[in-house]
Amino acid sequence: MASNQPLVSGSATPKTQTSNVDRPKKRRVRRVRSAPLAHFAPTDANGDDDALLRSESIFGRLNPILKKVALSLTVIVYMGLGTICFYTIRNQIKGKKTNAILDALYFCVVTMTTVGYGDLVPNSNLAKLLACAFVFTGMALIGLILAKAADYLVEKQEKLLFRALHMYKKDGEIEVLKEVEHNRVKYKFYTTSILLVVFVVTGTIFLYKVEKLDLVDAFYCVCSTITTLGYGDISFSSKGGRVFAVFWILTGTICVAKFFLYVAEVNTENRQRALVKWVLSRRTTSLDLEAADLDNDGVVGAAEFVLFKLKEMGKICHQDISVIMEEFEELDLDQSGTLTVSNIALAQSVETRSS
Repeated sequence: MASNQPLVSGSATPKTQTSNVDRPKKRRVRRVRSAPLAHFAPTDANGDDDALLRSESIFGRLNPILKKVALSLTVIVYMGLGTICFYTIRNQIKGKKTNAILDALYFCVVTMTTVGYGDLVPNSNLAKLLACAFVFTGMALIGLILAKAADYLVEKQEKLLFRALHMYKKDGEIEVLKEVEHNRVKYKFYTTSILLVVFVVTGTIFLYKVEKLDLVDAFYCVCSTITTLGYGDISFSSKGGRVFAVFWILTGTICVAKFFLYVAEVNTENRQRALVKWVLSRRTTSLDLEAADLDNDGVVGAAEFVLFKLKEMGKICHQDISVIMEEFEELDLDQSGTLTVSNIALAQSVETRSS
């Protein structure tokens, strides 16, 4: 059975396996490095494949743009619909009022972010039902849509942050991307931390200057707002304050949520890296070799050893290996334990005939 063969060494017999030991390692590494680039190779068998790849590339570039437009339209529709609804029933909402349209928009934002100061509250059954509907849809909107928009902005800022931290180093674009990718979570944490400080300072200064609060009350109001506590004893009560609050509350609450998310991710990543360091530093024992011997032939090849280490690191599990081996067996039609170009062509022709 093909499943009893070594995964990468390609040996069908012990003799073949011995010859693989003498094979230069450079060749094996070169094949592994070139494998991910296979999907860029043009196919001569069918000209339609090139057109399909080109069309997929075009749609791949369009999709992010369309998604951003859809996200923006969804937020605008929600905010517009909420403002219209709460403006229509403005007489059924009691509390500190300034401008009818501004109060409706402000109430919509306070509701969807679950801040709920209490300075404006529903005063009828219809208003209460509308508030219930908009608070659930608003939470879903923040979780599914606005969080993605925040991720996009954070990714843009983290690259700027990396460039600022390494402005005196002559690194190219590729080196920058590699560094950002390797420490993506860490830079996202740094970026959201900086943004959070900016939001807190900006909100505190605004409440101190515009709403005429003392510094302690201003800072207290900022913290109770962006954490969505919203005690209600202090809130935005002026026209200028509520215009500022519409934008500041929305972005500030999302920033806080992202901050704590990245705190958890940084902690998880640090534990994962500690596990990887422990796995790579500990000595390999005979019990490890027995566990790594996937084909039970008494010999552990390079592929089996790598898979064993990856499983120890938690980067791959036995189920993942089983799924990959199933694909390998489907392509290995001659059951030789190896894959060649002819195997791939034969598997594709069989699939074409069956379809």
